[in-house]
Amino acid sequence: MSGETNLPTLLRQMTPVLQEGTYVFCTVAADYQLPLAEVLGTFREAEGLTLILPQATADRLGLPYDYEAAWLTLQVHSSLAAVGLTAAFAQALAGAGLSCNVVAGYYHDHLFVARPDAERALQVLRQLAASA
Repeated sequence: MSGETNLPTLLRQMTPVLQEGTYVFCTVAADYQLPLAEVLGTFREAEGLTLILPQATADRLGLPYDYEAAWLTLQVHSSLAAVGLTAAFAQALAGAGLSCNVVAGYYHDHLFVARPDAERALQVLRQLAASA
């Protein structure tokens, strides 16, 4: 299943959904042992392993963080080869003064915005979809 590549279709159908909870980004040593079921996402960098975790998990493990995020999922199945979707929503969010950290999954794009900005980000994304 390859996903959608047409930008106007992607924008019209992106349907942002706010996931429950608060999420944080932490960094640990590359050999840190954590059950995969406790982690939303990882990325290996030269400086260590970045973890995206529910805030409660990071707190329980005593892992430091400085950014509390809301998790938005764009419900359209976007192709990893699609051109322009990330640029379009990033520009719309930036225009509203909202930061955004993006993780591309196989099926969907996942956006992490500052927790207090979640509802505003949803509004901006819905407006972008409606105007496409």
